[in-house]
Amino acid sequence: ELPDSWADMQEPLLEGMCFTLKYLGMTLVEKPKGEDMAAAAIRRIVAMARVGARKFQKVILTVSPRGISLQDADTKEMVENISIYRISYCTTDKLQNKVFAYVAQSQESGALECHAFLSPKKKIAQAVTLTVAQAFQMALDLWEATHAGR
Repeated sequence: ELPDSWADMQEPLLEGMCFTLKYLGMTLVEKPKGEDMAAAAIRRIVAMARVGARKFQKVILTVSPRGISLQDADTKEMVENISIYRISYCTTDKLQNKVFAYVAQSQESGALECHAFLSPKKKIAQAVTLTVAQAFQMALDLWEATHAGR
């Protein structure tokens, strides 16, 4: 449950806001951002997820000005840590409105990857998207503050 004023709360975001989601999968994309690109990528991921019929990995997605970290909800094992500077886009899908997705550049290959997650409610998917947007703004503010004195 998110308080109504959660969008104004900066302290929790510095530490990291956590969301429990189900990881649907990943697909490679051509462009770093764009609604059409993301919608098509999400459609591919959801279609592949439906065919797979396997149990989705439950993850704890933590958003902070440093980026996004993914942790297995059951084992608490770190799955991935994505720097805020490698994330180029995030969205809540218009049709699949419980799906949150982000596009990031792979640290290993440099390829652009779209990762999609299923949230229990539409409101949570939107909250993750807004939190990532806030994290971008905070990261920019922090970056500007450290570079202002030069």
